[in-house]
Amino acid sequence: MKIVVIGGTGVLGSKVVDKLRDHGDEAVPASPRTGINTLTGEGLADALTGADVVVDVSNSPSFDDDPAMEFFTKSTANLEAAAKAAGVRHYVAVSIVGADQLPESGYLRAKVAQEKLIQESDIPYSIVRATQFAEFTGAITASMTVGDEVRVPDALIQPIAVDNVAAEVARVAEGEPLDDIENIGGPEKISFEQMARAVLAREGEAKTVVVDPHAGYFGTPLSLNSLVTA
Repeated sequence: MKIVVIGGTGVLGSKVVDKLRDHGDEAVPASPRTGINTLTGEGLADALTGADVVVDVSNSPSFDDDPAMEFFTKSTANLEAAAKAAGVRHYVAVSIVGADQLPESGYLRAKVAQEKLIQESDIPYSIVRATQFAEFTGAITASMTVGDEVRVPDALIQPIAVDNVAAEVARVAEGEPLDDIENIGGPEKISFEQMARAVLAREGEAKTVVVDPHAGYFGTPLSLNSLVTA
């Protein structure tokens, strides 16, 4: 089976490619690094020729509201058109658990717009929403650090290893289209306070963790279960 992985040279995409190849699939990594650009359409037609499945794990180079919306809507439209022309029979995309519950986040609004484009296309699809990557908990903690304090929201987080996300995306790509959204998360739901304390202990940092009801997730207010699976 030929499976083209958009974003296939990145952290998640490269693991998806490896897992598909381990299963005997013809997995093709596609990204600007390999001459394929979904935002401009460059190289898409050639890359998708003969493809059975396309997997989109690409990400916007900017997390700002307008650039993220432009990236996800324009690149998805280009990819859908190329996939339809190539006769691709399964369109798989990775999104974020709780994306549709946090409209104050411009980035998540862009992910929801991407999901909607995929759902409304004529191509059978599967959307895999994942919780936050365990490998990024350090960066998340750093984003909430002000001086010697880490100010965290009173909410839960469910970190999942990138390797586990890749395994599930590969499994879904090799199966029949879900025509639905699947949510996946890590093995444990923990508080942001627990996450931050674990990160600080791992890094040997002596900072104070403060649970702040006004703290958000990259500026977005959270409820207790905004970022975890049901």
